Amino acid sequence: MVKRKLVFVVDDDASVLRSIKRLLTGHGFDARVFESGSALLGHRDFDEACCIILDINLNDQSGIDLRTKLADQGVAIPVIFITGNDTPTKRSAAIRSGCIAYLTKPFLARSLIEPVRQALAAG
Repeated sequence: MVKRKLVFVVDDDASVLRSIKRLLTGHGFDARVFESGSALLGHRDFDEACCIILDINLNDQSGIDLRTKLADQGVAIPVIFITGNDTPTKRSAAIRSGCIAYLTKPFLARSLIEPVRQALAAG
């Protein structure tokens, strides 16, 4: 079986999407970017990706709420949360939602790549 090296990235900041896509590509991953939670929900084919990198504060909804919606739909793909607005409440909610990593922007490249590699290895 071929390992899925595709990562979905959801962030409403175009520069963050470009940066993360460039980082993932530089480490041998493919990235499919989504500018909103609604765009991700509209995609529907989650089996092709090894994980989702998901911003907590999206313009159209909370990334944590989006994670819950996905789980309610039976989508069990690993999630890495990223945020520029860290609070203990958000951190706790993200961890309770079952994320594999929680990163505060700005973060080191290896802080993001390591959990992506772990998700790939586990998949």
